[in-house]
Amino acid sequence: MKVKVLNIVETAYRATLEEQDDPVIWLCRSIQGAGAGVDVLLVGNAVNYLARDQDASGLSFGGERQTQPPRLAADLEQLMAAGGAVFAAREDAAERGLARERCIEGVEWLDRADVAPLLDRYDRIWYW
Repeated sequence: MKVKVLNIVETAYRATLEEQDDPVIWLCRSIQGAGAGVDVLLVGNAVNYLARDQDASGLSFGGERQTQPPRLAADLEQLMAAGGAVFAAREDAAERGLARERCIEGVEWLDRADVAPLLDRYDRIWYW
């Protein structure tokens, strides 16, 4: 039986200056590939991962350029294409001025009141 894991991601842009992806999203995609049932709930600042129009390709510090910028929305689309679900807190997106029209397709939007019942559907909950 496939273990169902929900990863709640609140801390945004973790290690994205040094890496080309968020380690938590990378981990989700990796363990999903190993056969676990992995879904993601984005809350707080992490809802910004859903914005299609993010582009960090011009980021540089001194003379050093980030040559492999993160493409977090695309990483989440790949997770969904492989069978994972992506949930997001509606209120958190609204608080940050993130309109649904700017977001990737396929996200399941939840009110904060709907989070507790969602947790009952999983064997493991990981909070990042």
